[in-house]
Amino acid sequence: MSDTTLLFLPSGDDGYRWWRLAGNRVVARGEGLPPAADTPDDAGETVAVPPADAVTLHWAQLPTRSAAQGLAAARLLAADASAAPIGELHVAVGQEDGVEQPIGVVSAAQMRAWLVGLAEAGVDPDRIVPAPMLLPRPGDGYVRAAIGGRDVVRGATSGFADEAWLTPLVTGDTPPVRLAPDAMEQALATALAAPALNLRQGAFARRRAGIDWALVRRLGWLALAILTVTLAADLVRVARYDLAASAAEARADQLARAGLPSGETANDPDAQLDERLAGLRGPGRGFTRTAAIVFTAVRSVPGTEATALDWSATGNLRVSVAVQTQGQAAALRDAIARTGLGVTASTFAAADGRLTGDLTVRAR
Repeated sequence: MSDTTLLFLPSGDDGYRWWRLAGNRVVARGEGLPPAADTPDDAGETVAVPPADAVTLHWAQLPTRSAAQGLAAARLLAADASAAPIGELHVAVGQEDGVEQPIGVVSAAQMRAWLVGLAEAGVDPDRIVPAPMLLPRPGDGYVRAAIGGRDVVRGATSGFADEAWLTPLVTGDTPPVRLAPDAMEQALATALAAPALNLRQGAFARRRAGIDWALVRRLGWLALAILTVTLAADLVRVARYDLAASAAEARADQLARAGLPSGETANDPDAQLDERLAGLRGPGRGFTRTAAIVFTAVRSVPGTEATALDWSATGNLRVSVAVQTQGQAAALRDAIARTGLGVTASTFAAADGRLTGDLTVRAR
């Protein structure tokens, strides 16, 4: 079984101290930093223990719906009970049997200083547990024990360094009961198995080197939920587009039916309407478009005049024109040809001081 090392942080003129626990017993202790384990498997956990007077402990009934709500309530309590701005404090929330939960409040600068000092010594503690939280929680009254060379007092909802002037003010007529060495070591083993309060939270949480599979699973479920919602939204959008297209198609079909001759059976309204439109406008480009092109060309050539039109069932338009010169006749023919229509000109003859002839215009 691997050991657990308690590393007591410096305070004042005192340096590091350490205890090593195996099972329910303190098997070694010393000054300074603990010696390195012979193998990584024997290293076990390292629990840093700050001085009792460096951490202020509170107990309060906090919201249990979520950890974030509980921490927010704890920070409000710490802000009311501390003279320092809340932005300069580190607040940690623990869990203990009972209605009220332990809250640890310490200067954020002090937390950084402890961790920097430990890192320079090559130590990255698994937990940071305030000294009073290593003692058992009494049902009533108070208990006292020497932890790391300093006496500490613990009550049901209190924990502090044992000071001659302070302890009587807190305990009143109930003097603390000193734990026997065996009872204290048993209490240490119990407290370290499931610490009620660990200051390594939030910005000071220990960074794991391995893969956090629980976080990976949560991210996977979150990605699946996002994908499902996105797909559902796309399906709803496609369904709406399909319904809108069906409605537009039905409307177009209804309009096409309205354009058919009365009494005609509508088997394919679109095709039948196209056929009717082709019949109305004539073959080729139709009379209307062909005539419009011809009259536009006539207007574009000064001195030309259309005198007659003859539309044939084949889609050809014969235009009788009068011009002043052969050049105007050629310009008119070229203007019509540039629109993409085919033009055939007859021989122009002189009559009444002008040249007259025919142009036959057809679709190419």
